[in-house]
Amino acid sequence: MPSYTAPTKDMQFVLHDVLKINEAATPGYDELERDFTGAILEEAGKLTSDVLAPLNAVGDTEGCRLENGVVYTPKGFKEAFDQVRNGGWTGLDMPEQYGGQNMPYVLGAAVGELFSSSNQAFTMYHGLTHGAASAILAHGTDAQKDMYLPNMVSCEWTGTMNLTEPHCGTDLGLMRTKAAPQSDGSYKITGQKIFISSGEHDMADNIIHLVLGKIEGGPEGIKGVSLFIVPKFAVNEDGSLGARNEVTVGSIEEKMGIHGNSTCVMNYDGATGYLLGEEHKGMRAMFTMMNEARLGVGQQGLAQAEVAYQNAVIYANDRLQGRAVTGAEFPDKPADPLIVHPDIRRSLLDQKSFVEGGRAFILWGAMLIDAAHRGKDKDADGLVSLLTPVIKGFLTDKGYDMTVKAQQVYGGHGYIEEWGMSQFTRDARIAMIYEGANGVQALDLVGRKLAQDGGKHVMAFFDLVKSFVKDKAGQDAEFDASFLEPLKAASKDLQAAGMYFMQNGMKNPNNALSGSNDFMHMFGHVCLGLMWAKMGLAAKEALAGGTTDTAFFETKLATGRYYMARQLPATSLHLTRIQSGADTVMALDAANF
Repeated sequence: MPSYTAPTKDMQFVLHDVLKINEAATPGYDELERDFTGAILEEAGKLTSDVLAPLNAVGDTEGCRLENGVVYTPKGFKEAFDQVRNGGWTGLDMPEQYGGQNMPYVLGAAVGELFSSSNQAFTMYHGLTHGAASAILAHGTDAQKDMYLPNMVSCEWTGTMNLTEPHCGTDLGLMRTKAAPQSDGSYKITGQKIFISSGEHDMADNIIHLVLGKIEGGPEGIKGVSLFIVPKFAVNEDGSLGARNEVTVGSIEEKMGIHGNSTCVMNYDGATGYLLGEEHKGMRAMFTMMNEARLGVGQQGLAQAEVAYQNAVIYANDRLQGRAVTGAEFPDKPADPLIVHPDIRRSLLDQKSFVEGGRAFILWGAMLIDAAHRGKDKDADGLVSLLTPVIKGFLTDKGYDMTVKAQQVYGGHGYIEEWGMSQFTRDARIAMIYEGANGVQALDLVGRKLAQDGGKHVMAFFDLVKSFVKDKAGQDAEFDASFLEPLKAASKDLQAAGMYFMQNGMKNPNNALSGSNDFMHMFGHVCLGLMWAKMGLAAKEALAGGTTDTAFFETKLATGRYYMARQLPATSLHLTRIQSGADTVMALDAANF
């Protein structure tokens, strides 16, 4: 069975040495001392490594089962959910008013990686609840917040998001779910939703569904969509639970991965619902949940890559296969371990450099969210809005690739279920699809986010990179050559791609959209390049300052040099593809595919 060890040391390095969270001006960050964050991460690490990780294979093997309208989760899930709930982990960054601990989001994001790495299917139950609670917090009335949030923050009740229908996924304007107004101000919700994660289960007393639907007589298309709170059980004025609502599970989806999560077909047969936010403004309210979810899904891609990498390293050190090409390194053994071979090292360094760079990227993004929400920083809000499709799309595409690389290290054993590596690949695959498929993320980035606020935010990103390179250049020739020059070159590639879109996208939008996936990946590489330059600088400063942990910081520098030399130059390839335009992409008639 695979193992998992929480990478708390690396998280502490990123939070304190690289991002320097304790020095940030964001309200609440002054409390994030190294000892404080360390204690929280260590406790989360124990829970995820000792309790949740051993249940990962159980959930994958057993899955969920539907019997007489009730969904039963895998063995051990319910008891583990009680531990998570009792430890206060579900409300770490939620308001104290509703039972949360009011910690900054960045700390919740760090803890969230540990949960997702150890057991992604399990973590989705309280992760989606957090998103649903955030939507109610942002758009609900005071009465709605008081009624639902205390139990959702504690996860006595869980939450879902209901968007997709059998005939519409991304194009939500096609939805058929109807909402009929009632004289008491409620609505009768009728329709069917599919792919509803955590739609029904046995771990909470109530489930609060957030459901998109169209109010009868409203505008056509997406402009007529509203969002409704539809509880599984009615909630009485005193907070007690009433009658069962007219919402039932039609079936559980049979999926490639995340078997431990109950992905349901949900039927609404005149269920009582309550408007959340304004009429016909449902997408605005839902996107409060979606944007948070997209960062969380980006983290899922990273998290599966992390746990897969950990196990690949163990296997590469243990498995004896062949001899090093330069001569036996372990002559007393019948063969050398896999890790002596250059191609295995290349694969492992691809994984290691991605995971560590991606972790810094996620936590930087979480800091921007805190600055936007806690500090009311509009520039930070604009920048993280720009980066959200990159975080979601790039980290899940590459995260999946890294789980495949980790599986490949095992050779044939990676394909055998008892070794557990295939689960990481299968679980990572969904992250590229849900919460907006990655192709849609790329289209959103190029078609909408680049031009947002007159291009202000992408220009701010370019200025951020340029200023960093300029400020740090000239102090160390080796650092300049290994880190700053590659970052500068990659950033120029990204700017050249943006210029191509400006010059060619207006006259033929396909020129921009055909290059959107390449641009998203190019942007992701530049972001990780920036993170690696920052991490390299922090490591260099620690070594110059006389740290006793020289191995950690020298390893960090070596890993960063690898990324800058072997991964970041991919921006040149992506630029070449973008500048080839749309002609080759659009050349075939549909009948010729």
